[in-house]
Amino acid sequence: MSTRADVDQMGAINRALRPIYDTAGDYDQLLDLIGERRFVLIGEASHGTHEFYRERARITRRLIDERGFTAVAVEADWPDAYRVHRYVTGRSTDADAHHALSDFRRFPGWMWRNEDVAEFVEWLRARNDRHTNPARKAGFYGLDLYSLSASIEAVIGYLDRVDPREAERARDRYSCFDHVGAEGQAYGYALAHLGALPCENEVVAQLVELRRRSDAYLRRDGWVAEDELFYAEQNARLVRNAEEYYQQMYRAEVSSWNLRDRHMAGTLDALVSHLERHEPRSKVVVWEHNSHVGDARSTSMSARGELNVGQLARQRYGANTALIGFTTYTGEVTAATDWGDPAERKRVRPALAGSYEALLHEADEPAFWLDTADVGVRAALADPRLERAIGVIYRPVTERQSHYFSARLADQFDAVIHIDETRALVPLDPNERWAQGEPPETFPSGV
Repeated sequence: MSTRADVDQMGAINRALRPIYDTAGDYDQLLDLIGERRFVLIGEASHGTHEFYRERARITRRLIDERGFTAVAVEADWPDAYRVHRYVTGRSTDADAHHALSDFRRFPGWMWRNEDVAEFVEWLRARNDRHTNPARKAGFYGLDLYSLSASIEAVIGYLDRVDPREAERARDRYSCFDHVGAEGQAYGYALAHLGALPCENEVVAQLVELRRRSDAYLRRDGWVAEDELFYAEQNARLVRNAEEYYQQMYRAEVSSWNLRDRHMAGTLDALVSHLERHEPRSKVVVWEHNSHVGDARSTSMSARGELNVGQLARQRYGANTALIGFTTYTGEVTAATDWGDPAERKRVRPALAGSYEALLHEADEPAFWLDTADVGVRAALADPRLERAIGVIYRPVTERQSHYFSARLADQFDAVIHIDETRALVPLDPNERWAQGEPPETFPSGV
């Protein structure tokens, strides 16, 4: 039975919501809210929901076309995303987006090798082909740090082209990882349990040396040379930070989380500095999970000592930052059961009573967005509630423990997009298990 408070909350939400009808004007007022902000961080409540990817791309297209944004930075490995960057800026031999996304093979490949991302990448390539000024072409960049082996190869590959003698020295430094095949988790395990020696000195030395020689490497071909050096330097920085991250993986969960998000925020800062060498006041759209984009200070993450990219962006860029989150009540999601397992098309259970998703489910529209600065919306979303987060793994049988945390939604985001029933995104390489979907439940399971 609804209380008077529940009725008042829903009244405020229904008065303030902006419906999404899949029309050109859906996000006019959202762009007004964003205004001239330079950093728009757009989340997702899962890594496998079609509508989250689709609506995020719709907003991003308008930010690029109408507000002058020139970079999309995503929760993906730097070298894998840079292959896409070369494609969308017309500097690769890839025939199409499917080929440009080919390096996204490491679990969970469907996060970026899916139909929604491929469609956006093709749009971005077509848009950039209409611009002759390289500084006005919108790029595609990765922020994450899992790609230890690929980034080592990228640094050496760059040096092979511009400084073969230094490339040999880089090979020697990075050979410290040879005993684990430069595989990050194996390196962390070897340090924690097998008495292996850390590679910290070697990766720091390589980063310092690359930066020291940067002026010499830039005496080449203008913008392209700068971009290639930036790519190599960020790979060297990634190796440095990944080495520390994998050291911490078997020691301190909070520390490794914070290392990762500090790395992503630092990569965003470096990207902005790089872009601003040619385009003052550059603007960047960030695509990551809600858990990275929503301000951690407004969630139970903060009580555990965790921070995230959204918090760091607000602290660094202040009013120039907009944080946008997504929620859904039920539907389907592409996810795995355990780390490394194949992608499955899973049913998303209806949200738990008392959660934000359950509250927004009662709204008059099935798809809408809210400005959390609206007085009525802030009052309706002021009290802490449960909020659902599905990453690349979804375990319905432990729904409450695995996928909910406490948050204050109005402080976590500047705007929230709710789509009541959602569909699983479609991988570019769907397996038979994904195509079959999940069989219906025939008995209750504990949550």
